[in-house]
Amino acid sequence: MTARSLRGMAAATMAAALALTAAACSNPGATGAGAAAQDSAVVGIAYEPETLSPLLGYGKDGNSKIFDGLLAFDAGMRLRPALAAALPEVSADGLTYTYKLRKGVTFSDGKPFGAKDVVFTYRTILDKKTNNPSKSELDALQDVKAVGDDTVVFTLKYPYAPFAERTVLAIAPEHIAAKQDVNAGPFTTKPIGTGPYVLTGWSKGEKISFRANPRYWGGAPKVKKFTMAIIKDDDVRATRLRSGDLDGAILPPNLAKGFTNDKAKKTYEATTYDYRLVTLPTHNKVTGDTAVRRALDVAVDRATMVDKILEGAGKPAYGPVPTDSPWFTKGTERSHDLAAAKKILDDAGWKPGPDGIRVKDGVRAEFPLWYLSGDKLRQEHALAYASDAKKAGIDIRTQAGTWEVIEPRMKQDAVLAGGGSPGDPDFDQYLLLKSSLGGDGFNNMAWYDNPAVDKALDAGRTTNDKAKRKAAYDTVQRELVKNPGYTFLTHIDHLYVVDDAWDGLSTQVEPHDHGLAAGPWWNVEDWTPKGAEK
Repeated sequence: MTARSLRGMAAATMAAALALTAAACSNPGATGAGAAAQDSAVVGIAYEPETLSPLLGYGKDGNSKIFDGLLAFDAGMRLRPALAAALPEVSADGLTYTYKLRKGVTFSDGKPFGAKDVVFTYRTILDKKTNNPSKSELDALQDVKAVGDDTVVFTLKYPYAPFAERTVLAIAPEHIAAKQDVNAGPFTTKPIGTGPYVLTGWSKGEKISFRANPRYWGGAPKVKKFTMAIIKDDDVRATRLRSGDLDGAILPPNLAKGFTNDKAKKTYEATTYDYRLVTLPTHNKVTGDTAVRRALDVAVDRATMVDKILEGAGKPAYGPVPTDSPWFTKGTERSHDLAAAKKILDDAGWKPGPDGIRVKDGVRAEFPLWYLSGDKLRQEHALAYASDAKKAGIDIRTQAGTWEVIEPRMKQDAVLAGGGSPGDPDFDQYLLLKSSLGGDGFNNMAWYDNPAVDKALDAGRTTNDKAKRKAAYDTVQRELVKNPGYTFLTHIDHLYVVDDAWDGLSTQVEPHDHGLAAGPWWNVEDWTPKGAEK
């Protein structure tokens, strides 16, 4: 989703310890003793994916563990070769990308990887019958073809500056996936890939388990068993980490703070593009009113949210682009101004009723705001937002629910959602704001419809000229000031608490991910036990 990842997208998401001995397997409170005991890791994450098939969106942003893309991001978010032997050769007109493939790579079942697998993956994703919610991310792709077994050539419809970043997308094996229903076949839950780990089990709602792939082209990982425990409730995740049942976990700032004095653990902080926002559905009589949207945009106290909810681990958000990004449009910051919010509503005919809640043409300024059950950060953002809105005369009723409860209501009801994707402004803004994607799952959850934004989004993704692209995304951000279909609240730094038992841990600039493909375990295949030979 843009809300899960939204995508998360959808998201976008995974039970014992980063230093478990054989005894610790039956005693989750036990700790490892020496390097030999540090060959398994269990980490707690907030959400799980809906599928494990790259054909349906899994691994599209890299770090999928089971799969590789043609390229990958290093620790500094620079592109490096993965299944490709080198970075692509790009034609002068920006319309042709040629990739030479790495030799000797096999899938975990022993079958060879080749150009046909790349062609199959991209063509299947673009097939109208394939239910991939991120299909529009490959809109620029006109064709992909194999030249022999070791070369793949992509032809684009138009110059698309970040196309190479799109080729971190995970590659599926044609010899398995082509023989099944792409949307419902067994490959969606029991995949085979070329990555550093092999799936050993997926208990939905509980855990995803992996073992090291001995055939991995990059060398067999030192962490032989890796488990992602799916624990949606933040408090439960912290409790299980403290008890020794987990070796690492993503935690909100107030819970991560509780481990500050634990000498056996380290806290890792990752800067992110991850934002929290409130959707303001166009089809709701209150949230669809531009005056209400503008008033909420200045009634909200973002700085206090950063200080009190995030305890400083983040920054105010005024749109999908963080304020420290070179793509951010200076001057689009919105100050907290309750008086201005009230004036906007007064001028638009929203007059306070006897109870202080505003009314216009018989419509009361009230609406529900849903947030995901067990997510403390979303809950606290929702409550603070409702409190700020109440001071302006808008009554917001906060409600918790699962996505199964929330999703059918998104056309009319507001949602405390999340999103964010580093790399390029197109990655986030197109899916979030393009009017044609309104109602397309977790894309454009607010059904935002602004012709000027649509035009600028198209302009931003159809040229390689950086100045023209900057101008396009400046237009988008300025239009969001005039008509904010969402109230952006904060950009959130991700905090991870992990047993201090390995070397090689680091973090990248992260998307809205909940720890599935990010966190210090983005490169778990490169971890080495402390004291072990490198």
